[in-house]
Amino acid sequence: MSVKECGHHHCDDKRPVPWVIAAVVGFIILILFVIFLIWLILRPSKPHFILQDATLLAFNLSSSPATTSAIEPPSLTPSTITITMQVTLLARNPNDRIGIYYQKLDVFASYRNQQISLGTMLPATYQGHKDVAVWSPFLYGTAVPVSPYVCQSLTQDQNAGGMLVNVKVNGRVKWKVGSWVSGKYHLFVNCPAFIRLAGDGIGATGPAIKYQIMQSCSVDV
Repeated sequence: MSVKECGHHHCDDKRPVPWVIAAVVGFIILILFVIFLIWLILRPSKPHFILQDATLLAFNLSSSPATTSAIEPPSLTPSTITITMQVTLLARNPNDRIGIYYQKLDVFASYRNQQISLGTMLPATYQGHKDVAVWSPFLYGTAVPVSPYVCQSLTQDQNAGGMLVNVKVNGRVKWKVGSWVSGKYHLFVNCPAFIRLAGDGIGATGPAIKYQIMQSCSVDV
């Protein structure tokens, strides 16, 4: 077996030169430091949402009686919910140096994780530093089919004197720093609202009832 001799010439070394490794590591550390410095200066925070009040204009649970025939077995038309309510949502931008663009925000009501109203779109809004935005959308749901579990829960809530309705917001936001505007980020807001039910509150349309709630909402961006 022959042995390669380099003589007075140096053999080619395939290993990375130490100063190249040091330069790459230094560049990565510099990038991380810049990112950390930007975060330290801007201190970005997600917006704060508060559900101020909810006005219940109509809330009705209805189900058709069972129908029978000589040929077909008894059947029951699914129960439905009809709801009309107006809510007041307040959004605050807690950032000192970051503006927020709200885009394609849909608000809807949910009960027991089931949507019971159509989505109401909020107008596109820009929120400057420390600014506050207020929306008062109407939420409508007409004869929305619900599961038997929801009907049972509603009956239990009526006996208890109140129900928990979640007002949810689903949409997109952009961040603005100086003249720079970020890409779109998904925004999801969940606001619990406890609605008191007096007497036969489920099943009839009565006078509008306004509930002062002032409930903080959970926000995911």
